[in-house]
Amino acid sequence: MTGHPEPISAEARRALEQELADLDDERRLVAGTLQDTTDAGDEADQADELQRADQLDRLNRRIGDITDRLRQAEHAGPAPTDVVGVGSTVRVRFPDGTQETLQVGEAAEALDQTLVTADSPLGRALLGRRPGDSVHYDTPDGHASAVVVSIGDDAEGE
Repeated sequence: MTGHPEPISAEARRALEQELADLDDERRLVAGTLQDTTDAGDEADQADELQRADQLDRLNRRIGDITDRLRQAEHAGPAPTDVVGVGSTVRVRFPDGTQETLQVGEAAEALDQTLVTADSPLGRALLGRRPGDSVHYDTPDGHASAVVVSIGDDAEGE
């Protein structure tokens, strides 16, 4: 991570936009359940109101984070296609001959088997590499290697 705005892949952008829409819907629902605090009910009602207010604060923070990230990605432009960077789609070949298309991203999404984070061992090894470069990295099972086959649109079709 360079400290500059990093690009994101189209797939990651769609996922963030979908999460943002879902959070906006949830925020509207939670906000609609908040009552006027001048009509103070019993302690259970007040505790419930505080819990919903906390939930609303968490939703607002996440909405702000996603909005900021999407804005930063807009300024960063498209993911590089000549060298692996955050937001790149990269096809790699492992020593056993298998090939896999991966996305290099900032944060792993739950159950997303094609995303590697830029700070993971494989992600760090891939950053700055070009097609034909070999990468070496450590895994829980020991040392591993792969070869960068292609980057960008070329990585999708092979």
